[in-house]
Amino acid sequence: MSLNATPSANRVHIGFFGCRNAGKSSVVNAVTGQELCIVSDTKGTTTDPVQKAMELLPLGPVVIIDTPGYDDEGELGLLRVRRTKQVLNKTDVAVLVVDAAVGLRDFDRELMALFEAKQIPHCLVYNKCDLAEPPADGLHVSAATGAGIHELKETIARLSLKEGAEPKLVGDLIVPGDFVVLVTPIDESAPKGRLILPQQQVIRDILDHHAMSVVVQDTELAEALARLGTKPRMVITDSQVFARAAADTPDDIPLTSFSILMARYKGLLETAVKGAAAIRSLQDGDTVLISEGCTHHRQCEDIGTVKLPRLLRKVTGKEILFDTSSGSDFPEDLSGYKLVIHCGGCMLPGREVLYRMKCAADQGVPMTNYGIALAHLQGILARSIAIFPDLRDLLNP
Repeated sequence: MSLNATPSANRVHIGFFGCRNAGKSSVVNAVTGQELCIVSDTKGTTTDPVQKAMELLPLGPVVIIDTPGYDDEGELGLLRVRRTKQVLNKTDVAVLVVDAAVGLRDFDRELMALFEAKQIPHCLVYNKCDLAEPPADGLHVSAATGAGIHELKETIARLSLKEGAEPKLVGDLIVPGDFVVLVTPIDESAPKGRLILPQQQVIRDILDHHAMSVVVQDTELAEALARLGTKPRMVITDSQVFARAAADTPDDIPLTSFSILMARYKGLLETAVKGAAAIRSLQDGDTVLISEGCTHHRQCEDIGTVKLPRLLRKVTGKEILFDTSSGSDFPEDLSGYKLVIHCGGCMLPGREVLYRMKCAADQGVPMTNYGIALAHLQGILARSIAIFPDLRDLLNP
């Protein structure tokens, strides 16, 4: 996958924060070398977060986010401040831009405290240093002259370095030469002319680890396994055809789903396995939140709004109520829900998935995801996570 094709969810998200007229948008334009943001002397020119995926040297593929002034006023201003706080949930590196002539204000200190509380790597940048003498701390830049911008970019690059090994979807579960069979149904919900992102990413991870993938529809799985001539390392299926894939895959071949692998990749898997147990305790009138990270066009047999609710009601025998959310509209107050069922999160940065998981945990609301929920409802959860031995003890006997 080229840098230009890197999904936004896999890019470093760099957020620029600060008060109105601190020059955030000017600094963004200077850092990127592009006129990404409208610049004006009028306070509050940036009224909504502005987001742009691009390649930024020396970092590589990134998402740049310019935010409204944190000191905005009035009813609309408070809504803009709320949107700015939401941006923090997907920010990997935060840049606090301060007017050198004004210095740190209480609003800036509040932002710094939020960075610390959310454990976001950050830097303090005094802008307009061509017009005023800045304090001794922080980085000193001038968006107007370009002074200090190179040093700022180098600082952002250092802050963006991730500790520990990069998570893998499937690469650590296979060895070179393995066969992996991927089950990708092509129906009315499949995007025209392409595969969905988790399927693409799994194929690439298999290739990166010098293994081989065989891609089939669910209707051809049994025939493919019979004709393969060697037992595959595992079968990975789309969750919507989990039951058929399980029936057609011999018991001695490991079986899991793209959604389950994505849950592990995003850090949600253990929580999702634990959360699935809450399905058994759902009662008449309980409300379940079904949340998706993207805003796709819903088909008549949409998994989130049709298939999952139908299966939940059928298996539990209860009259369950459902709410849905999509994109960035994840509710902060989850107190009215007995369970959250989230999508695989392929379109969300890992930090935002972990934020949503923490929101649920802090409010005592169990959370699972599509793949785990479907496996549980169809009685194949134990089999679908057997490739992760450390998770077996999470299942109730």
